[in-house]
Amino acid sequence: MKTLKDVPVGQTVTVARLAGEGAVKRRMMDMGITKGVTVSVRKVAPLGDPVEVTVRGYELSLRKSDAQMIEVS
Repeated sequence: MKTLKDVPVGQTVTVARLAGEGAVKRRMMDMGITKGVTVSVRKVAPLGDPVEVTVRGYELSLRKSDAQMIEVS
């Protein structure tokens, strides 16, 4: 399964599953990242951390480790 970390800049994907546990999963859900929502990758820092995305009209920065827990299709 492909994760959000693997998505190229400018591409829009749909969240298939959140692989995080406990507080990490809750934090992502509080940001509006839930199953079925579309996510656009806006920018990735040169070393891959952070990943800047647009979710539900909001611009967010995710850590690379958090982006690896978001499975997309």
